[in-house]
Amino acid sequence: MTISPDSAGRPGPAGEYVLGVDSGGSGLRVALGTVGSDAPLDTAACAEPVRTGPSGIDAAHLLEQLLPTVRELLSRHGGGSRVAAAAIGAAGMGTLGDRLRAELPAALTDALGVRRLALAADAVTAYAGAVGQRPGAVVAAGTGLIALGTDLTRWRRADGWGHLLGDSGGGAWIGRAGLDAAMRAHDGRRGGSRALLGRLEAVFGPAPGLPGLLYPRTDRPAVLASFAPEVAGCAAHDPVAEGILRDAAGHIAEAVAAVCPAAGADDGGCEVALTGGLFRMGEPLLVPLREELARLLPHARAVPGSGDPLSGSLRIARALATGGLLLPRHPTLLSIPLSGLDQQTPAGVTEQGS
Repeated sequence: MTISPDSAGRPGPAGEYVLGVDSGGSGLRVALGTVGSDAPLDTAACAEPVRTGPSGIDAAHLLEQLLPTVRELLSRHGGGSRVAAAAIGAAGMGTLGDRLRAELPAALTDALGVRRLALAADAVTAYAGAVGQRPGAVVAAGTGLIALGTDLTRWRRADGWGHLLGDSGGGAWIGRAGLDAAMRAHDGRRGGSRALLGRLEAVFGPAPGLPGLLYPRTDRPAVLASFAPEVAGCAAHDPVAEGILRDAAGHIAEAVAAVCPAAGADDGGCEVALTGGLFRMGEPLLVPLREELARLLPHARAVPGSGDPLSGSLRIARALATGGLLLPRHPTLLSIPLSGLDQQTPAGVTEQGS
């Protein structure tokens, strides 16, 4: 296993360490911090993503990477101290996290002395990183797309159902729509774009060969999403590409409307944080998105996310260590197995704004 330090910090007070973890498709990232500081002391990355099998996320594989990484981080800052609280955020925690919920609490207590533990879906850690512990909503958009909101009593979720069933307006959705328009131009069908056909051929080669390149791939969503920047690049001069981004903005705004706390209209507006690589395409998407949000949610205030899922997991761990966690608990989205807080009636989650 390769551990790559991202930063170096000064030792923190003994016994006050907190740990944030972000497990996703690109690998495992770990942040070590202290109860009294908002910034991480140190971070490290493990290049290998945690395996997922028929029984869900592989808890043993996560621990194989996590424990040596944490011990290395602790050794840089004095070592020997227990971790007061940890928050593990993982892609797929909500639907594939049963083994993590069953195995991690005892394993982390035995190995690191963890006294309080939060297990969170990556959408929740993205929320904590972007919004903090205030009511509001977050849209996490990259290859896929999910919206999550809370009034601090329950979670509301919209989309995040994958590229076959949803993720509408996300990178794979935009890329697929752009490739569809390119193939329509190749065939001479209505709705085609010669500009996007030119970009398809520049990126992938002759259009008739695209199915053979795309369909055998196991990473089809990522391949589709790789074409989304080409759509954005054509939007200024191609009405078809511009229309695709406007439709994507409409889908994103609808997801936000489904999860934004209604109380936001009465207290100055619902804060909506935009996070994820999709929004790096900039104004071609952000301009129509702001217009759609103004139309559907005139009280919403779109803001860039102030932190990523790793910083969000560290925020959750710090709040857990001090007894100040305000985000609502949920059996799969945000469970607290070591603190006793889950003895309370868990807050619910509402999907698609129902």
